[in-house]
Amino acid sequence: MDECRPILNTGLRGFSVATSRISHVDKAAEKLIYRGFLAKDLANSSTFEEVVFLLLYERLPTKNELEAFNAQLTGARNVPPELIAALKTRPKDSLPMDILQASVPMLANHDPDIKTYTAEAAAQMGIRLIARFPTIVAAWERIRNNKEPIEPSDKLSHAANFLYMLDGNVPDAETARFFDICLILHAEHSFNASTFSARQVASTRAHIYASVSAAIGSLSGELHGGANARVMQMLKKIGSVDAVESYVNGEFDAGKVIFGLGHAVYKGDDPRADILAPMSRALGERIGETKWYDISKTVENIGKASFRKRKGKDIFVNVDFWSASVYYSMGIPIDLFTPVFAISRISGWVTHIIEEQFAGAAPEPVLYRPDSEYVGDYCGPDECAYVPMDDR
Repeated sequence: MDECRPILNTGLRGFSVATSRISHVDKAAEKLIYRGFLAKDLANSSTFEEVVFLLLYERLPTKNELEAFNAQLTGARNVPPELIAALKTRPKDSLPMDILQASVPMLANHDPDIKTYTAEAAAQMGIRLIARFPTIVAAWERIRNNKEPIEPSDKLSHAANFLYMLDGNVPDAETARFFDICLILHAEHSFNASTFSARQVASTRAHIYASVSAAIGSLSGELHGGANARVMQMLKKIGSVDAVESYVNGEFDAGKVIFGLGHAVYKGDDPRADILAPMSRALGERIGETKWYDISKTVENIGKASFRKRKGKDIFVNVDFWSASVYYSMGIPIDLFTPVFAISRISGWVTHIIEEQFAGAAPEPVLYRPDSEYVGDYCGPDECAYVPMDDR
């Protein structure tokens, strides 16, 4: 009964396309789960490196396993010198996400496992990508400011090492821990747009670098990974708590959205936002500038109340709303917010790619090939008659 088949002009929302053992977004309970563990519990008690191990190997590591895994990650942090040389030829005003995406194929050119199609080889390539993303992003930040990249340290955690490579200063323990928590909270989020892109490319049996490159392109859009940058730009435009109400009402009156309010999945506040908000306040207090937290909190309160009054329903904050002021208070440039997202989410991407190609619940991988409904009724019920060029 093809005539009864629904037309899904919905971004595939509410439509399951595959099974997965990696993560679960519990919409009703507003919970995010990685391999059976609550993301908030991992954020409170774990480290990013431990979470990466969990995602890749489906269990928490022992102490010895984690030490060995940390050594593997730190040992893979350096990127080929040819890549750094290539970055130095790029225009200084290039978009950081474009730089990161362009770097991935260059990494592929130097990977000894690139022609090996096994789960083990994919895991090794994935670990190298996870280790090298921070090095690339930090190197580009230095290069575009006419500075030499800083070599990664094998003495620092994944989170602390990235902040160190940005400016050469080892971050204090609290800031490093806060950034580590950010990486954990952004590591994985089921079949979001960029993960779906990665899995769709992986379904063709493309190698992991090709799949990751597609994911980066998807993440670069302002409706996905770029949202936190838009939030910070909004906060800077507002400038003070006193200006929040007029700004929010002005945006709603114009039919616009408030970036950071609303989520495609959760029916309440994003559970990750509840962890990030106190961090924003704490970081602001440490640097003696709490206004970004204060403005954010006021936007949240007024935005929710105004939306409820106008629409008769509630709207909630998402993870981008609070990650913006957290990153800004750490001294991370606004246009690096989305690459920082990628530094974390690469762990989820590689896990999904491996599952798509080698460990899915289906008997064998299935090439993604959805249908579409053709509505190009150009010539009525008949095909168009081709008219030669001279007769048009």
